[in-house]
Amino acid sequence: MHWPLEQCFLTGERLAALAERCRPAFLAECRAMHIDNDLSPQLESLYLPLAAWLRARRGDQRRTQVIGVCGGQGSGKSTLCRLLGVVLERAFHEPAVTLSIDDIYETRERRAELAAQLHPLFATRGVPGTHDVALGLSTIEQLASCHGRQAVALPTFDKSMDTRLAPEKWPCHRGPVSSLLFEGWCVGAVPQDEAALIEPINALEREEDPDCVWRRAVNARLGADYQQLFAHIDVLILLRVDGMHRVFQWRRLQEHKLALAAASKPGGPDTRIMTDQQVDRFIMHYERLTRHILSEMPHRADIVFDLDGSHSAARVHINNPVDGAL
Repeated sequence: MHWPLEQCFLTGERLAALAERCRPAFLAECRAMHIDNDLSPQLESLYLPLAAWLRARRGDQRRTQVIGVCGGQGSGKSTLCRLLGVVLERAFHEPAVTLSIDDIYETRERRAELAAQLHPLFATRGVPGTHDVALGLSTIEQLASCHGRQAVALPTFDKSMDTRLAPEKWPCHRGPVSSLLFEGWCVGAVPQDEAALIEPINALEREEDPDCVWRRAVNARLGADYQQLFAHIDVLILLRVDGMHRVFQWRRLQEHKLALAAASKPGGPDTRIMTDQQVDRFIMHYERLTRHILSEMPHRADIVFDLDGSHSAARVHINNPVDGAL
């Protein structure tokens, strides 16, 4: 991938110097995430140019810049945010915090209530309507106004338990935040037209939501309080895959890796590991909105990264160029 030269705010000498400064921490973070591929070339081709572009986009503003990162399951959102955070802090001395929309999922008990009150499919986490939006708004606002050594607790969802941890177990961030990386599969999404909801798009919708009750409720929530949450986003980045088939493929791969890791531990197989069929049914909850995002968002996202089959960014499209320099 080649970053557009006209949007690169680092000279070759400056780029090399910054790479040297943050390479040890960058590689250490890759090891901590158990990344098999060598991502070191991307430090200069992607992460440093992106970090410099974001700083140029913010300009002289002192307030926290909220960077939305959207992408389907398995697209590498968490990896991008963790490594970008390291680069922002080590290369530019700008504190960065990542907040995942997954961490504001409603508790298992609350989703059970929604399933009883609205529709059984709300028991499964994922779609709009299964997040605590008020908690997300409060957390973003606290992080954006944080100063001195003030502490902000970061919500944490435990997927192995399928519920959010108690607040006393949440990690804390202390001090000002220059960049807030807000990532999630539907971050920045907008609702569909009502007419688009009528026809089911997969077996789950056809068999378990024949009257369109669930998907209408999901769309209504997305068009209401979720838009208040996404209004905080200053820059929107989309990690675009080449089709829905890739989401299914990569999510199955994630589960296979979890199964291999679980098999090496004492105590026998982990019963929470999903089969390919269970993974496919799980993804069907996300499929409608994921397809809508892939169709609609590329035209308005500030930056679009096109991913190849190896999860790497093959191309970058900057829809909203920045005028200025560091």
